[in-house]
Amino acid sequence: MEWYVVLLLVVVLLVVLQKWWTGRFGYCQSQADMRGKTVIITGANTGIGKATALELARHHARVILACRNKNKAEAARDDIIKVTGNTDVIVKEVNMSKLASVRTFAEEICNGEPQLDVLINNAGIAGPSKKTLTEDGLELTFATNHFSHFLLTNLLLDLLKKSSPSRIVNVSSMAHLWGRVDFDNLCAEKWYNEGRAYCDSKLMNILFTSELNKRLAGTGVTVNALHPGTVRSELFRTTPWYVKVLFERILQPFLKTPYQGAQCSIYCAVSKEMAEVSGQYVCDCRIQDPYKPGMDDGAAKKLWEVSERLTGLTS
Repeated sequence: MEWYVVLLLVVVLLVVLQKWWTGRFGYCQSQADMRGKTVIITGANTGIGKATALELARHHARVILACRNKNKAEAARDDIIKVTGNTDVIVKEVNMSKLASVRTFAEEICNGEPQLDVLINNAGIAGPSKKTLTEDGLELTFATNHFSHFLLTNLLLDLLKKSSPSRIVNVSSMAHLWGRVDFDNLCAEKWYNEGRAYCDSKLMNILFTSELNKRLAGTGVTVNALHPGTVRSELFRTTPWYVKVLFERILQPFLKTPYQGAQCSIYCAVSKEMAEVSGQYVCDCRIQDPYKPGMDDGAAKKLWEVSERLTGLTS
C-alpha cells in the first residue's frame, strides 16, 4: 500500500476518534428566551461552567455563579457581562467540598431569591493522587462531585418546586461506564484510587438523577444527567502529573473547547424538547441510555439513603 494511502487512512481514523472522543456532533439550537428566569450554576468561573453561564446570559437569564474562588468568579462575571450585555449576573461564594458552606449558600438563596428555574450541578474535580478527606470526613472527589450537589439540590428543592416548571441538570460523564459504587468505601475507608474515584463519582451522578426523578414525580421539576464530552478545562488540576500531561498536552487536539462542552448543559436547561423530559441521560444533545452500571435502581435507592445520612439530611 502506498505511503500516502496509509497517511490518509491514519488521518481519517484520527478524525473519527476525535468525533467519538469529544462528542462534537451535538449543538444546542434553542433560541429560547430565559428572560425572567433564574439559573444557578456551580463551578461557573471557568471551563464548562463559565461557558454555560455565558450562553444562558445570552438567553437573557438571571445567572448566579456559585463558586469557591470569589475573585475568579467576579472576573468571569465581568467577562460574561462584557460579552453578552446582560448585567444580571451574580456571584455567590460556595465551597462544594464543604457541607457547611453548601448549607450557608442554600440558606442565602432560599432567603434572598423569590424563584429558581434551573439548577445546574456542574462543579467537579478529578481525583487527587493521594487520599484526601474533607472537614466532614468525606473523600474529596466524592464530596465535591456527588455529596455536595446531593445536599444542595435537596436544600433547594422547595424553591425549585415553588418555581415549577423548573429543571435540575447534573453534569456527569461517560466515565460512569467504569464506575462501581462500593458502599463500604464511600469515605475511602478501605482503599483509594484517583481514577476509580472519579468514575465512581460520575456514576453516583447518574444514580442520583435516577432516584431523584422518581421522587419528583408530579412536582413539575425535571432532572436529567449528561455527558459533556472530554473538555479542555481545569478538571485535571488536582490529578497526578502524568494525567495532566496526558490531557493537557498529548490529547489537547482531541478535546472539546469549553463552549462545545457546554452544549448539553445548555440544551437540558433551555430547550423546549427537554421541557417535560426527566430521568434521562443526554449526550450530544440526544437522549441515550446510560451504561449498565447507571441503570441499577437498587443501587440508586441505596445511594440516596446513604447520602442522606452522610450529608446530615437524616440522622
